[in-house]
Amino acid sequence: MDKLILDHVLDHEAQLAERVYLTQPVGGGQVVDYTWGQVVGEARRMAAHLQSQGLPRGARVAILSKNCAHFIMAELAIWLGGYTTVAIFPTETAQTIRYVLEHSESSLLFVGKLDTWPAQQPGVPAGLPCIAFPLAPPETKGAMESWDDIVARTPPLPGRPARGADELAMIIYTSGSTGTPKGVMNSFGAFSRAAELIAEDVRQRVGSQAEHRMISYLPLAHSFERSWVEGASLVDGRGHLFFAETLASFIEDVKRARPTLFISVPRLWLKFQQGVFAKMPKAKLDRLLGIPILGRIVAKKVLAGLGLDQVVSAGSGSAPLPPELIRWYRRLGLRLVEGYGMTEDNSYSHSSRIDDPQANEPGYVGVPMKGVEVKLSPEGEVLVKSPGQFSGYYKQPELTAASFTEDGFFRTGDLGERRPNGLLRITGRAKELFKTAKGKYVAPAPIENLLLAHPMVESCMVSGVGQPAAYALVVPAEDLRPRLAGDTDLRSRFEAEMAALFERVNGQVADYEQLAMVVIQGEAWSIEAGTLTPTMKIKRSRIEANVAPRVDGWYASGQRVLWA
Repeated sequence: MDKLILDHVLDHEAQLAERVYLTQPVGGGQVVDYTWGQVVGEARRMAAHLQSQGLPRGARVAILSKNCAHFIMAELAIWLGGYTTVAIFPTETAQTIRYVLEHSESSLLFVGKLDTWPAQQPGVPAGLPCIAFPLAPPETKGAMESWDDIVARTPPLPGRPARGADELAMIIYTSGSTGTPKGVMNSFGAFSRAAELIAEDVRQRVGSQAEHRMISYLPLAHSFERSWVEGASLVDGRGHLFFAETLASFIEDVKRARPTLFISVPRLWLKFQQGVFAKMPKAKLDRLLGIPILGRIVAKKVLAGLGLDQVVSAGSGSAPLPPELIRWYRRLGLRLVEGYGMTEDNSYSHSSRIDDPQANEPGYVGVPMKGVEVKLSPEGEVLVKSPGQFSGYYKQPELTAASFTEDGFFRTGDLGERRPNGLLRITGRAKELFKTAKGKYVAPAPIENLLLAHPMVESCMVSGVGQPAAYALVVPAEDLRPRLAGDTDLRSRFEAEMAALFERVNGQVADYEQLAMVVIQGEAWSIEAGTLTPTMKIKRSRIEANVAPRVDGWYASGQRVLWA
């Protein structure tokens, strides 16, 4: 490989210095634009400051921040200075923050845009140097050095600093859905190659126009956003990257960006749909969409209301997306496809292509991307070799060795089915399989996708370890939850809908997968409660532990639909 990620960045600094790269909301509807020259210029100054602190080459430097322009500047400063990034999810608890900082042996912490800093601050070890981004919480002012002060007084690092392909660019700590986060080591060579190939793929999807627009809002601490948004934009140079200000302003932030490429995760695609249904009932929308000409006008208006009317290519990753949801968005005219990747391959593995019927079908995650090799083990586990392959788990050589086959394929832990042309369908996680009292293994993910197809269901979980049959926990849609307690008619209607859903799902699965009941969970799962990961995947073990005292009573009741 002739170039690494920093080579692309430094070329952009020289050739595209006046082009706007980042647009950051700063409150009150105001934004600040940063050109390539400004982004790399600030990164050079901060890199020089880091070097002045005497940090050894390869030292770990952590970032705790929501997505913002200075997250990317800080990462570039870390790389230019000769160091390795450790990004921490901005919603993590103090306990996890302390674990990551201590396990990674981080030498310094950048503190950025955060919602719960006072609760998180105790997780920062005493004496660890900290630097506050311009949008850091007010509590950081005076308590730590500020980014702006350092940049103002520090001359920029000169020349073209280079990193080796085998040097570590980052350690990404997984979001911990199954226990303690693991540190995934990604080299400059692997990350650069994945970013280059993703940038090439994105250009094929959105066209070769001079600029394409994205909004960065999924956590940059997660591999999906890091590779597909940050990494690809650092390679391409022509993309314009926008950020969101708050959850409340999100739709307006999207409308400001008018993205041509938009990626999200299943839970958010579902919430967007339910937000549409809250304004227009599903039956009415379906009827209008079926009317020639008017249907196209209505579909365009719906997408414009979401800020997605300029999207040329839309993608979903991180978890399975219900096929019916994909079809619904496509009916609106959104070119939504599903992909598949892992932190361990820099999210570079499989992708669907909407313009190729052989590489695209709802329910499938696409075909191997350029340079990717894939096969299935005799047990049905998906095994992958990717140009973005990681270097191993930090401080866990035994786990690293166990994660690869003898011929060098990574054991993903996902179960799948492949068509002869390589089209892949993920059928579940091996670790999520559970055995009922009948001795049969049940894969929850396909059943959950059937449940999530119902517009009144926001999220769900299928479980039933050691029980006579599986059961499903369902969380009602956000607009319904406040009204279900006091509206008896709505409550009765919802119960009837769940009873019909129960019958419909059981008619579509094998007898040993059939549900014994649907249990309605009135309170939503959340990151704050520890029942969702920072990337909004459900934490099965935590939810199962929460309901464990009531499960036997649910089975004893004999009801098909009941309330938790």
